[in-house]
Amino acid sequence: MTRSGAGGRSEDRTEVSVVLPVYRNRATLDELHLRLSRALVGASLPYELIFVNDACPEGSGAALAELAARDPHVRGISLSKNVGQQRAAWVGLSAARGAWAVVMDADLQDPPEAIPALLSAATGGVDAVLAAWTGRYEGTGRLLTSRAFKTLREKLTGYPRDAGMFLALRRPLVEEILRRDVSHPFLPTLVGLSGRRFVTVPVERKARPGGGSAYSPAGLLLRALRELAFILRCRVGPGASPRRSF
Repeated sequence: MTRSGAGGRSEDRTEVSVVLPVYRNRATLDELHLRLSRALVGASLPYELIFVNDACPEGSGAALAELAARDPHVRGISLSKNVGQQRAAWVGLSAARGAWAVVMDADLQDPPEAIPALLSAATGGVDAVLAAWTGRYEGTGRLLTSRAFKTLREKLTGYPRDAGMFLALRRPLVEEILRRDVSHPFLPTLVGLSGRRFVTVPVERKARPGGGSAYSPAGLLLRALRELAFILRCRVGPGASPRRSF
């Protein structure tokens, strides 16, 4: 694992860490960076952007190094092998320094402009704010399949079926999640089973601007089966496993 970016900034000035797993997102990185910067500067939030290059074969590592060279808010982490979106997000959370950590996709389906609204909803002891997706952002077949799985996940974990991987986490919940160091962690399951208070905020999700998903139908099925197995382990198994390294 290699890192690039502004390691010299004061940690106590970081209010928000935005964690973005990157795989086959090279084409959206410049626009994503611009929109994130505008949204966070406009909200007067001291921030850092943590991009985790999940061994992307399309030059994302070089693009992130360029972003880090010209913007001190950017921190780039490049993994030596592909570990999947959820594990890449976990790695990003382990590097986050903010009082809040926002996790989101890097393909512009999740609008950066919604981040201030998520954080504004964090009142009264809320530990997580989840973006509740609205709009037609996938084809009918994939959307129905996804909803079926998420309905089952909601029954098993309490994580809302209209929420995904666009979420804001308070520091104590981040630290709790980091104690569950496994090969394939699933953040929605960990948040749902944490017992901590969360709220949802409606956010319109856009169709993927770069075309199809990085996951094939077989890949989506495998991910769903892994998450179901992870849910069962979390519900009946022991606590955190030994820490891993990259």
